[in-house]
Amino acid sequence: MSTVLRIEDLTRVHGQGESEVHALRGVSLSVDSGELVAVMGPSGSGKSTLLTIAGGLDSPTGGTVTIEGVELGGLSRALLARLRRRSVGYVFQDFNLIPALTAAENVALPRELDGDSARASRRLAMHALDEVGIGELADRFPDDMSGGQQQRVAIARAVVGDRRLILADEPTGALDTDTGEQVLRLLRARCDAGSAGVLVTHEARHAAWADRVIFLRDGLVIDETGPPAAVDSLLGASTTR
Repeated sequence: MSTVLRIEDLTRVHGQGESEVHALRGVSLSVDSGELVAVMGPSGSGKSTLLTIAGGLDSPTGGTVTIEGVELGGLSRALLARLRRRSVGYVFQDFNLIPALTAAENVALPRELDGDSARASRRLAMHALDEVGIGELADRFPDDMSGGQQQRVAIARAVVGDRRLILADEPTGALDTDTGEQVLRLLRARCDAGSAGVLVTHEARHAAWADRVIFLRDGLVIDETGPPAAVDSLLGASTTR
C-alpha cells in the first residue's frame, strides 16, 4: 500500500495575543491507500481544523501536508485547486451545495471544472447519486430537498470519479440510522477499492467502520487505537461492523 496522506508536526494558531487559540499542536498522521481512519474527540479538539488543512482548504501555521507525494505548501492557488478537484473529495458539515444547480449538476461540477465533458460528468454524477440511493432526485434543486437528501448529494459529490482521498466531516449528521449505515458502507467500499479516507465522527458505532481511530483533545493526539473493537473498550460503547 502507498501513503496517500501524510501530515507531519501540524500546528494551527488562530488569533494573536490574548485571543490566540492553538487549534492544533504538532499533530502527525499518515493514511495509506485502502485505509479508513476515524478522528474522534470533544468539541473544540481540532477535528474539523485537521480535516480542512488536510484537504488544502486552510493553511497550517507550521508543519506539512503531503498528498500522494505532493506537499501542499509548495503549490500555487491554481495548482492546489486542481489537486483538490482531481484527488480530494470533501464532505462538509453544512453541505456547501450550490442552490442554483440541480443535484446532478452539483455532483458533476468538479469533473467539468477539471475538463471532463458535460456528458461524461453527468454519467459519473448519476452513478454517484445512485450509490447514495437518490438517483431519482438528480434534477431536483437543493432547496427542494430535505437535509438528509442534501447530505447525500454532498457525499455523492465527494466520491464522484476516482478520488484518492476522501475527507468526511460528520457525514451522517443529517441522516437516519439506516441511511447513515449505507453511507458508511460506501465510504468503506471506496477505501477497500484503494482510496484513503479520514472520517471525523463523535459516534463510536461509526468509528467502528475504520481501520484505526485517532483521538484528539485540545489539538493534541492523545490516543490511537488499532482494530475497531478497541473503540468499544475505550468508550464503553457497543458497536458492530
